[in-house]
Parts: sequence; structure tokens; C-alpha cells
Amino acid sequence: MRRLHATVLPILLVASMFASASTSSSSFVVPTTTLAAQTSNNTSAANTFKTQSNDNRGAGNISKVDVHTLLYPGATTKIYAHMVLWFGQSDHMNIGYSETNQQQVQSQIDDMVSRGIDGAVIDWYGPGNSIDHATQLVMAAAESHPGFTFAIMIDQGAIEWYSCSGCSPQQALIGELQYIERTYFPSPAYMKIDGKPMVTNFNVSLSYPSINWETATAAMSTPPALVYQNNNGFSQWSSEGSYAWVMPTASDYGMSYLTSFYDAGDSAHHEQTMGATYKGFNDTLASWGSHRIMGQQCGQTWLQTFSKIDNMYNSGNQLPDLQLVTWNDYEEATEIESGIDNCLSVSASVNANTLQWNAQGNENTVDHYTVYISEDGQNLMPLTDISTGENSLNLCGFSIPNATYKMFVQAVGKPTLANQMSGSTNYNSTCNIATAGPPSTTTLSFSAAPETVTIAPGMSGTFTVKATPQSGSFTSPISLTCGSLPGNLNCSFSPATIIPGTGTATSTLTVTSTSVPTTAVNGGMNSQRHGEILPISASWMLPFGLVGFAFLGKNKRKFGVQALLLCGLLGLGMAATSCGGGKTVGAEAASASTPVTYSITVNGSSSAGKLSTTINVIVQ
Repeated sequence: MRRLHATVLPILLVASMFASASTSSSSFVVPTTTLAAQTSNNTSAANTFKTQSNDNRGAGNISKVDVHTLLYPGATTKIYAHMVLWFGQSDHMNIGYSETNQQQVQSQIDDMVSRGIDGAVIDWYGPGNSIDHATQLVMAAAESHPGFTFAIMIDQGAIEWYSCSGCSPQQALIGELQYIERTYFPSPAYMKIDGKPMVTNFNVSLSYPSINWETATAAMSTPPALVYQNNNGFSQWSSEGSYAWVMPTASDYGMSYLTSFYDAGDSAHHEQTMGATYKGFNDTLASWGSHRIMGQQCGQTWLQTFSKIDNMYNSGNQLPDLQLVTWNDYEEATEIESGIDNCLSVSASVNANTLQWNAQGNENTVDHYTVYISEDGQNLMPLTDISTGENSLNLCGFSIPNATYKMFVQAVGKPTLANQMSGSTNYNSTCNIATAGPPSTTTLSFSAAPETVTIAPGMSGTFTVKATPQSGSFTSPISLTCGSLPGNLNCSFSPATIIPGTGTATSTLTVTSTSVPTTAVNGGMNSQRHGEILPISASWMLPFGLVGFAFLGKNKRKFGVQALLLCGLLGLGMAATSCGGGKTVGAEAASASTPVTYSITVNGSSSAGKLSTTINVIVQ
């Protein structure tokens, strides 16, 4: 056997040690994503779409956190996106795609579903045109996602431009309702209110006051549930409810209007209230624009419109429905498809074995931070999620082999807001597990609030899980899970891992009922919502509602003086109404069930030991 020269042996031993370290680190870092995937366009907006001067954000990486998390705890609200389908036509802005393309429409619905959106309300312009063709593509795409629904909003332009030749507005409406009934009502994905297909309209009643909806629906075999617009919609003939809209001329970002609308909804007995949230408004790039601007405030307008709902509703007084205004009206800059800019950046650095980061901007636009570790700076493994309010992580709390890595911190935005990724920072691990100190002996308080949440079958409720050191610092990651979970309940945590440090770490626990409890029986009564009587001053808000929009040219919305005068007269005629309740969209009237209480253990597992607390979920 050939003998190795003495000077070669140390070299080989060193090489062997490096190889061992390399193998060890490789076995720890198992990439599940890439830097490109976490920073590139993850929306249905065209990859070619760039940021515009009206503040539409260019296609990029946005948060896919469920939009329902912006609502109050225990919300059962259905969330729908208002969708326009005219892009790709020559008389509209080029945004890089055509909505007569089946793949594009499927991508849009897929994107909505990925954000937790429950359905789409289509701005419809009558039969036989490209928008109608695109609407049928939406119907097909919706049917590919069980539980996702869609509904038709008859636009005023459908009566004006796409009605039968020589028809009166009344005849046009009848023909269009009958077409909708034949073409869309049979779809299993069509949205319903108490078993009746929902139909709403945009400015039809305002533009054509002579139209009689009773006569129009009498000509149908399947009478629809009619939902109107603004405060006065609750008092329209055979109204099943009303929806709110964005008010671009409001000086307070529409907050007073929304308050008035929600008060009117509470006072409308047994009618549907469909709220509104929006990011802002800017029509300066629209050919019909009149320089109406409501600023986005780097995402604050979006969050404020949700806060308005959270301040006026709760799990005992539910908002039935919410419309996101809008999914993709790029010309009036209300689109959320490409995401909302939060004007935030994040930077990261490593000091010894501590990762630190700093967010420049409003941290209230951030849902949580995700820490990534990489060997090559391109292929990433998520290490943990960290709640906002924390800005450091003890990397010795993980079994990271001694080697050199690249670390990243991503500020994951609140729903639909932009995600922001830090640049890479080098990390030379010296936390060899064999030489690591003993686990932390810090005592922790571990709890969840509230103790009990009541949810309906098929709905969700939320708890806040907290871990707080009683003294010192606790830097070991705590992994959260649910124990003793029955088969008809699911649970999820956001984030799933928390690190208290020297403060309090929190996670939102969502418990979802997937079916009616086995002990459920027929009978019972739906709870009613109650609110104060709507004052006359609130009814005066009517002239500043959606009816302030009229049309100028094909598919073009404009603020109309005539509309304001007419609306003012209608507003003066509004009467205060009594306390009332809400209905539920998207399902037949369901029989109530006998309450069933489940006790669920919330577990926290870390290197320092196991933690647990108990919550109660009542399903009825």
C-alpha cells in the first residue's frame, strides 16, 4: 500500500472536517422556496405592468395572508371583490392583459381565492359583448373553486348602450334580467341570498327613475334578490339590502359616509348590508377623469376602512357581506390586483449569533416577519415567523451547524399589501450544539384569549395566543399546535412559531368548523342584529354616495351635478327606520343546531419544555 506523505495527512483531515461541516449544514438547510419567488410577481396582474403616476403599484410580491384577518375576531363576513372586465378593449387603458383570455380570467379567480376572497361581483354591460363573454369565463373559473361565488351588477351602461334596438329602458331591463336568468342563474357558483340569486345595479335606478323593478322581476321565472346602492337602497322596492362604495370627493377618506351607511344598515330590518373597503381613488389617468383623488396613505386608507367595520361590528353583531372596491379598476386607481404599496423597507444585520432587523415605514402595515436562511443566497429555507414588535432573533435557538450562511428577513404585509425583503446578510454560525449552554430556565406565562368563542358550522373564530417571560429573556422558538382537536374542527396559527424575547409574543389562532356537529338538530332561531335609529342627519349623507357617479361616454364614470340634485331630493325624503337585522349571502336558510362545546388544548413546544392552555369553542 502506498503511504501518504506526512504533510498530506493534516491537509486531508482539515478537508474532511470541512466536508463534514458542509454535509451537516446541507442537511439542515432544506430550501423550500427561492429569493426570486419571494420577490417576484405573485399576482394575476401582468408581469409587464409598471407602477403608475396614479399610485397603482406595479406587479410585484404581495401578501397572501387571508383578507378575513383584517376583520374583527369571530367575523363570519363574506368578502367579495368588485371586478371590471373591459380591459383588453381598445377604448380602455392597456394594462398588459385581455379579460377575454380564459387563462387570464382563471388566473384572476385563482389569485382571489389565494387571498381568502369568497367571490366576485361583476360590473356587467348587457348580453352579446366582450364583457359578457368575459363574465362567462368568470363563471367557469368560479365553478372550478367550490365555495367561490359570483353575481351580476347591471351597469347603467347596459341599459344605455347594449339594450335591444328601439327598446325603452324598462323593456331593456326586462330583457337583460331574463338573459341573466337563462345564462347565469343555473350556475352552481351563482351567489344567493336566502336561496334567491342576487342581482345588484350601478346607477340604473338613478339614471332611469321611470324603471319599475317590480314589473321587471315579474317577467322572470326566478325572482332575484335585489340589492341596491347607498343608504337609500335599504328603502327601495322589495329591497334585499344595499351596498356601500368609495367616495372620492370625501374629505375624510369616506369615513363619515361609511358610518352613515352602516348605521342605515343596522336600522334596516332584515336587510342585507354589504360594506365597502378600498385603498383610495385617483382618476387622473382616466380619459373621463375629473381629477378626483383620495390618497392611499401608504396602505393606511385600506386599513382604516377595515377599522371602521371593526369599530361598528363584532361577533355578536355581524356584518353579513363586504365588497372590496375594486379588484381591477386600474383607470380609477382603486385596483388591488397588483397589491397596495405600504412604502416600507426592511434591512437586516447579524451581530455574533443574533439576527437583527429594522423596518423603515409604518409597521402597522406588516402582518409578521419571516426569517430565511440560505447557503447560496438564492435557495431559501424559512427558519421561523416573528410577530411585529420584535426586531431580533437569537440564532442559537436553532440547531444550525457551524458554517457560513446568508440570512434574509421578509416583512410580510397585511392582506394584499406589499411584501418587502431585506438584502442578504452573512452569518457565520458558532452555536455548535455540543457546546451550547443549557436551555433557558425563564418562567413563561402562556395563555389564549378569549376563553370561549361561538361559531356557526362552516365558519371560523379567532383567539390570541400570548407567551410572556416572567423575568429575563426567552429566546427559544415556541412552536404552536392544537391538541385534542375533534374531526369537525381545524386550527391554524399566524405565525406558527413565536419567540417572546424580553416582551410578549402573540399569534392569532383561527379555529374553523368544517361541518355541522353530529348532535345538531333542526330548529332554533337566527340571532338578530340591533343598532340605533338612523338620525335625519345621517340620511343627509345620501347625496354624497355612489349616486354621485354618472356616465360620460362608453364605460366611463363621472361625477354628475344632475345626479347630485336628484339624489339630494331622495335624501331629504329618507325616513328614520327601526332597529333591524342582517341576512346571510351564499347559502339557503340553514336550520339552527344544538350548541356543542369543544375543549381544545393549545400547545407550545420549545427547547425549554412544553407549554399548554385550554380554549373552548361552541359550535351552533
